[in-house]
Amino acid sequence: MTINLADYDALSFDCYGTLIDWEAGIAAVLSPWAAELGLDKSDEDLLLAYADNEAQVEAEHGDWLYSKVLAEAFRRTGQVLDAPVSDEWADKLGGSVPDWPAFEDSTEALTKLAEDYQLIILSNVDRAGFKGSNDRLKVSFDRIITAEDVKAYKPAPQHFEELDVALEDMGIPRERLLHVAQSLFHDHVPAKRHGLPSVWINRRHDRPGWGATPEPSAEFSYDAEYRSMIDFAEAAHAAKH
Repeated sequence: MTINLADYDALSFDCYGTLIDWEAGIAAVLSPWAAELGLDKSDEDLLLAYADNEAQVEAEHGDWLYSKVLAEAFRRTGQVLDAPVSDEWADKLGGSVPDWPAFEDSTEALTKLAEDYQLIILSNVDRAGFKGSNDRLKVSFDRIITAEDVKAYKPAPQHFEELDVALEDMGIPRERLLHVAQSLFHDHVPAKRHGLPSVWINRRHDRPGWGATPEPSAEFSYDAEYRSMIDFAEAAHAAKH
């Protein structure tokens, strides 16, 4: 670790993959679809097939709501696997975000962090989807920035540009902000490009491969690594007290 967690007053978070288990949520739809078609694919196989398709749709259609992105990414995944995805299945994934489970430690960790930091969401989602997820997290965030708000999806820079605006509005010096995320591709690449320190929540530390997140192809860095949100929250609490 190259940073002192006491040096920060605000934390910006990715949501899906960091606080909400999006891989479990996506697999909960892709797996029964594959079983229905007789595809011999594990959940990990399906997530790997899906990952690049979602990133591609997001890059092409920054103004689409995330529900539409999910549906189109599912259709393209079906094409890659040479397996049809009906509108019913595509819409099922598109509407599934509120059903995606929170990681078991997310609420406890966020509640602990809120004692010492202002909390900001920086997420590739639409407002309706995040509301469903926030009902699971049970935490009041100080600012919420979604793809619907900025008309773009990370790793595009718009979330981080809007974050600068929010920090000024909140009266938080930029050097007092730390970005916290699981995805190297979606978050740590643009955070480095934007000159922000970051913490990697390595949720997949016990599993090989990249899962639903594309492998990063651009330069990235992070200043500290934790295997869970609660490990990070306890370290941050100890630093502040």
